[in-house]
This record gives sequence, C-alpha cells and structure tokens, in this order.
Amino acid sequence: MNETSEILILGPTASGKTGLAVGLARVLGGEILSVDSRQVYRRMDLGSGKDLATYGAVPCHLIDILDPGQDFSLYQFLFACQKTLADLHQRRVKPILAGGTGLYLDALLQGYALTQVDENLALRQSLASQTNDELILQLATLRPLHNSTDTQDRPRLLRALEIELGSRQGGPTVQVKLNAQVIGLRLDNEALRLRIVKRLKQRLEEGLVEEVRALLASGVSDTWLEGIGLEYRFLVRYIRGELNYNDMQQKLASEIYRFARQQMKWFRRMERNAVPIHWLDAEREPLEKALEWIEQRNE
Repeated sequence: MNETSEILILGPTASGKTGLAVGLARVLGGEILSVDSRQVYRRMDLGSGKDLATYGAVPCHLIDILDPGQDFSLYQFLFACQKTLADLHQRRVKPILAGGTGLYLDALLQGYALTQVDENLALRQSLASQTNDELILQLATLRPLHNSTDTQDRPRLLRALEIELGSRQGGPTVQVKLNAQVIGLRLDNEALRLRIVKRLKQRLEEGLVEEVRALLASGVSDTWLEGIGLEYRFLVRYIRGELNYNDMQQKLASEIYRFARQQMKWFRRMERNAVPIHWLDAEREPLEKALEWIEQRNE
C-alpha cells in the first residue's frame, strides 16, 4: 500500500477517533477528513463533538463548511470527499478519514454511486395529500429503510423520496470507493458509558447550553436543530422548559449511550458485508497499536 492510500478510523461516539486520527496524522504526515454528518456545520462545535483544539496544526477537511440550517446530502458529502481525496493524493499526502456516521462510512467503503437530484416542486405537490405512513411505504418500495432518519419527519421523508425517484431519471453521478486500512476503536459497555457521561458533563461546562441558545437566537430553526442530533434535540427541549437541567443531562447521556450501541451494531453489519475492520481497545495505547499494525501491513 503506497504512502497516499487511505486510513479510515471508525468507532462509537466518545471512543477517541479524533485523538487517534490526529496522532496518526502527526506521525505519518497526513491530513484528516471528517466522516461526520454534523461537523460540517459552523458554530455547532460542542454539540457535534468537533474537538477542534485536538487538531493543533494538523489540517482537517469537511469541518465548518456550511451554515446551520442548510441541507447536506449524502451526494454532497461524497462530492466534497471525492474532491478532497483527489487533492490529497495529488499532493502525496496520506488521507486519514475519521468518523462514526454509518451511512457515510458505508457509502465510502461499499462505493455507492449517487446521482444529483434537485428539488422537485411538482413531485412534492403531488405527494402533499399523502400521510407520512403512506410516504414511508412508498419509500420502502424503492429502497431498504436502513437510514431511519429519513422517516423521522416529513421534510426528510419527502427529500428521500425526491432523491430516489429523481435518481432514476439520470444526472451527474458521484462515487468514491475506498480501499482503506480500516481501524475500529471499541470499549466495553461500562467504559463506554462512563466516557459518554464524562464527556457530556465536560461539554455542558464548556458552554453547550450557550451554544444552542446562540444558534436559536441567530434564527436557526428549533425543528431543524432537533432533527440534527441528540445533543441539540435535548438541549432545545431544555431551553423550551420541557425538561429540567438534571433530567436533560441524565436522559441525554442515556440516549447517547444507546446510540453508541447502535453504532456498534452498524459496524458489525459492515463486517458481515465484507468490510475488514482491525479493532483496537480504545483504552490500551491505541495509537501505538495502530502504528504497529499499519507498519506490519505495509511490509
């Protein structure tokens, strides 16, 4: 494997992906590409777990490229990723991809080919009289419903149908197929739970509530924020007075832990789909072990 081939780091939330990616980038002279559906948004630092201070002088890509409230589709992610990877390879810089957004990871490792689909007002008007359940059934006839976020609210559901129907009519197509060395970080359940609780407490102390208040004050829709991730969903409900602070913190930590377990199930499904993942214990010198494994693979 040559010096510009990719390394991809995955793992559940709070497992230390960013720290490992930065460590590898410093040793190998690489640059980091975020595989995260929320870190693309500016001013959403604590809730999306950017850990910007960790990067230091290491360049990172696909972070802070959009304003909150803007759409960012899988097609747009692949297009931006393709462009970034081409630049890194041309400069002979090792790409180190890191993230936990399962759909993005699948798209990169399975080589999804996606077609650009613009908004179709006529289609949306034709679907306006249908219930959400009817729309979900229609979407299920077009593709498997692996990504449940597409069915959680009507705007996402309509966009998913728009994409599925529009892609059948042709248009610009983008595809990225990595042949990456894939490293996974894992912890036992109790260690993962403790990390999540500790990290959430730290981010609340660093100003997560203030971050969400500022986003709302700037005109970002509370509905959009609730749909973008657990941290923002629970913080919006706290700010609206629907939860007290202690309930918000405890329930949010529990939901993040449940989400992390779901991420691990997704990664195991990736392995069943022939994606080889080299797992490392996140609490036992993962950087040293990762470098040893990479060196062995390159011998």
